[in-house]
Amino acid sequence: MFALQGDVAEHAHVLAALGARVVPVRAAADLTGLDGLVIPGGESSVMDKLSRLLGVAPAVREGIAEGLPVYGTCAGMIMLAETIANPIGGQQSFGGLDITVQRNAFGGQVESFETSLEVPEVSGEPVPAVFIRAPAVLRAGGDVQVLASVPAHRLESGTPEDSGPVPVAVRQGNLLATSFHPEVTGDWSFHRYFLERMVRPTA
Repeated sequence: MFALQGDVAEHAHVLAALGARVVPVRAAADLTGLDGLVIPGGESSVMDKLSRLLGVAPAVREGIAEGLPVYGTCAGMIMLAETIANPIGGQQSFGGLDITVQRNAFGGQVESFETSLEVPEVSGEPVPAVFIRAPAVLRAGGDVQVLASVPAHRLESGTPEDSGPVPVAVRQGNLLATSFHPEVTGDWSFHRYFLERMVRPTA
């Protein structure tokens, strides 16, 4: 569990309830022996600065390159994106996920909203999703699987409604990312999917 910043406790609670042993990652050495990593929501610019200052960023990038399963939510999605469309000056990401994201794409705190998403890859039932200062995927590479989308009119930028759906949940190999916060809804579908299908898949 990436624990330098963000809503760590909420994710840790869900993961532990699903039977995972949760280890806080605050230094590069903490990644040794881990089967997977969750990067929570929070402030992506702060995560970036702290992870570079404390030497965690190179270790996470190495883990991603070597196939470590990683799930990023909200700010975690930004940290996994190869490209940030509107970064704060000098902001970097871990990369690995072939997407371009826009920070705060759905507006500020007061524009937060909750909706239900159809995500057949993850759950047979609609999945509740809470969007809080959430990023959006502006571009997804050919190897990226789009798991869920929302209508373009949700974007703060005023994108025309006929612009097509905006991806908010994606997977590429060992990397999973959602724009929203599944840890606050009481629905554990995405955490369960991450653990059962990516961290410890059965034959």
